[in-house]
Amino acid sequence: MKSKPILISRLITLCILSLALVAPAALAETKSIGEPGRSAGKKNPLKNVYFGEQHLHSEASADAYTIGTRQKPEDAYRYGMGETITLSTTGEKIKKSTPYDFVALTDHAEYLGVFPQLADPKNPLSKTDVAKGLMNPNADPKDPKSAINVVLKSFKTSIPIKSFVTSDILTSNWSKHVENANKYNKPGKFTTLIAFEWTSIPNSQNMHRNVFFRGDTGPKAPFSAFDSIYPEDLWTYLEVQHSLGNDCFAIPHNGNVSNGLMYAPTTMRGEAIDERYALRRQLNEPLTEMIQTKGASETHPLLSPSDEFASFEMFPNMINTPTPSKVRYGYVRQALTDGLLHEEKLGTNPFKFGIVSGADVHSGYSGNEESNWHGAHGKLDDTPKKRLDPKPNASGEEGYIVGSAGATAVWAEENTRAAIFDAMKRRETYGTSGPLIRLRFFGGWNYADDLVSRADFVKDAYASGVPMGGDLAAAPKDTKGPKFAIWALKDPESGNLDRIQVIKGWVDMGIPQEKIYDVSLSDGRKVDPVTGYVKPVGNTVNIKKATYTNDIGDSQLSAVWQDPDFNPKLPAVYYVRVLEIPTPRWSTYDAAKLSVDPPKGVPATIQERAWSSPIWYTPVKKKSEHEGTGEGGHLFEKKMH
Repeated sequence: MKSKPILISRLITLCILSLALVAPAALAETKSIGEPGRSAGKKNPLKNVYFGEQHLHSEASADAYTIGTRQKPEDAYRYGMGETITLSTTGEKIKKSTPYDFVALTDHAEYLGVFPQLADPKNPLSKTDVAKGLMNPNADPKDPKSAINVVLKSFKTSIPIKSFVTSDILTSNWSKHVENANKYNKPGKFTTLIAFEWTSIPNSQNMHRNVFFRGDTGPKAPFSAFDSIYPEDLWTYLEVQHSLGNDCFAIPHNGNVSNGLMYAPTTMRGEAIDERYALRRQLNEPLTEMIQTKGASETHPLLSPSDEFASFEMFPNMINTPTPSKVRYGYVRQALTDGLLHEEKLGTNPFKFGIVSGADVHSGYSGNEESNWHGAHGKLDDTPKKRLDPKPNASGEEGYIVGSAGATAVWAEENTRAAIFDAMKRRETYGTSGPLIRLRFFGGWNYADDLVSRADFVKDAYASGVPMGGDLAAAPKDTKGPKFAIWALKDPESGNLDRIQVIKGWVDMGIPQEKIYDVSLSDGRKVDPVTGYVKPVGNTVNIKKATYTNDIGDSQLSAVWQDPDFNPKLPAVYYVRVLEIPTPRWSTYDAAKLSVDPPKGVPATIQERAWSSPIWYTPVKKKSEHEGTGEGGHLFEKKMH
C-alpha cells in the first residue's frame, strides 16, 4: 500500500525531468565609477543595475504542488523582497541575505492554480474523479487508468483534462495571478513582472519559454502547451497580444536539456528554418537563459574542448532517462556563433539573444545564495539529508546534482516595470550563477585606453559606443579592431574576482569558430605571451568546514581590450565572462552541516561567474536595418505588421 505523499510525488517525475539587487548598504552609498548616479535616488540616464528573478514557481504550478510545495505567490514575492517566510515543507524560517529588486513569478500556464483547488473540499473540482483518485492513498500507481497516470499522460501528450481547463477556471486563476503580481509591485522599490511559463515537452524534451508582459493587466488568459507545443504558435500568440497593446516577449530556458532542439537549424517539425522563422524568433525572443537549477547552458566540454571552465555546473543531460539529451544545438555559445552563419544565409539572426539567469525553483523562493540553499523540489529535497542522499529521489535524480539558482541583472533607468521590461527587451542584461556581481560591457571603435578609469567612464562609453546587447556601428576605415570597455565589481557577500574573459565567436568560410581571451587578471598575474597559460588564482576553501577567505583575487577588475584578431569582412559576436575565486558549493555547505564528506558526484568547490549579453559586429554589406541601434525589438510593428 502506497502512502499519499509517495503517490503525489510520482506525478512530478515527468515534469521535473522534462518540464537587481537592493544594493548592500556598503555599496549603495558609494559612488561607483561603473554605476554613477545611483545614489541620487532619481531616474538615472546612465542606468542602475537591478538584480532579480525571472523564473520561479509557487504552489500554483501543478508540478510544484504535487511535490508538497505550499508556498503561495505572496511568499515568493515576500522572500524576494527580503522578508522572512516559513518554508512550507519543513516549517523552517528562511530569509535572503540580500533582497532582490524584482521578481517574476512564472507558474506553469498548464493547470495554473488548479491543483490547490483539487485539494480544497469547498471547490467543485475536488469532487471530480481525478481529484478523488489523486487523494486516494490506496490507489495503484501502476494502473494505467489510475488518476496519477491520467494526469501524467496529460502532461506527456499536452492533452488536458478538460474539466480542469475550462475558460472560467483559466481566466479566474489567471486573474488571481495578475492580482498577486500587482499587489506586490512597488514602483521605485520592488518590481513584479506579470509572467507565466509555457511548458512544451515534446517527447519529454524541454522547449519551455517564460512569457513576460510590460503593463499592469496583461492578457485575458495565458497560452499553454495545451493550446500548442510549437514555438511558432506561441509567437503568434505574442504577436496578437502585441497588436492588442500588450507588449510582451518570451525567454527560452534549459537549452542544455532540450535534446538539441532549442537552437537547432530546423523547426520542431523537422523543417529547415527560413527567413520568416529567423525574423519572428529574433523579435519575439530577445533573451535566453544561461543557468538555473538544472545546470548551465553556456557551453559543453565537447563543444568547447579548449575552454578550461566549460564544465561548470553540468546537469547530466537527462542521463537517467531512456534518451539522454543531445549536446549539439543545446548550448548558448554555439547558438550565438551559429546565428552569424544563419544571418549570412537568411539575412536575419534567429539567435540574437541577450543573457539572463534564473532559478526554476519549484519551492516558492529564489535560492541564488549558495550558503542559503533549501532545495528546488518541495519535499523531495527540503533538508540537507535528502539533498545529499546518494540514491535517486522520486524524480529519478540524485538531489545533489541540482545547482543553486542563478540571478538576472538588468541595467535600467529606474526600478519600474516599464524600465526593467524595456531593458530586457533591448538586451541590456546579464546573468550570474547566483552572486550579485556588477558588470559593465561596452563596445566601440575609438575608446581611450584609460576609459574605465575616467570619472565619466559610463557617459563616454554610451556616447561613443554601445552597451551589452547592442550592435557595433560600421567599422571605420583602417581600424585595427573594435575596442571593449569592461568593468566588474564583486558581490560583497561572495568571493573576490579571479578574472575577466572575452569570448569571441565568428564565422570564416562558413565555419563557426570561437576563442577565449583573458583580458584582466587578479593578483597581478599575466598571460604567458607564448603559451597563453594563466596561473590559477588559487583556492582557500576549507572543504570540511565549508569556509573560504578573500585573501586572493581582487574586489574589482577592469580593462579596455581591442580584438587582436579582427577581420572587418567577418561577422563576429563577443560576450564577457567574469569568474570568482573558488568558493564552497551548496552541497559542501550541506555536508558541513551534517559533518559528512561532500558528495563525490559534484565538485566540492566552484567558481561562480557572470555572463554578459553579447555585442555583435556585422560587416556593412550584411548589416540589417536595425543594427547599430541595439533596439531590434522595437521594429516589431514595422517588420511584422
